[in-house]
Amino acid sequence: MDKWIGAIVCLVIVAVAVWLMYRSWRRRTVRDESLSAYPVPASHAEPLFETEVLYVATTPVGEPLERLAVHGLAYRGSARIEVLREGIILRIAGESTSFIPADRLSGAEMASYAIDRGVEPEGLIAVTWIASERDTTVASPRVDSYLRARYPGDPARIIQAINDIAAAPVARPKQKQESEASDD
Repeated sequence: MDKWIGAIVCLVIVAVAVWLMYRSWRRRTVRDESLSAYPVPASHAEPLFETEVLYVATTPVGEPLERLAVHGLAYRGSARIEVLREGIILRIAGESTSFIPADRLSGAEMASYAIDRGVEPEGLIAVTWIASERDTTVASPRVDSYLRARYPGDPARIIQAINDIAAAPVARPKQKQESEASDD
């Protein structure tokens, strides 16, 4: 009898945890339903640079632990990035193709952590851009999309290619490193 009570209690705890996770994700998708990347242009130039990456997450600028459920960029996965003169195309496995026009790009730089992923210092690439907002009564938010390069040497090439086409490079808040936090 004691085994059944323990099993039932465990099942209830797991069911409540799953329900809370589901509810949380539904609320996030409703909150962010008006945000999206831009439509891919019907015709575009050949890529200046392209490579495979791991797409990690999109977050508000300066808040790497607050995930946004941006349409086309909601889920983590393997991806291909194509840097064009017109902007960048992200092809994430299982998601619709996302496009970020060059005039909406602020730039790219190295980062160390984002929601779902903590890596060695400077192991992620943070691409800062202005998301498309369907609600015209509010300002379009600036966001960071985090990528992890698959091959050595690619992070510097990706950052250089994005910064070369970015319309308005703006410094984004630096992530505090663990060593800096322990010095304070």
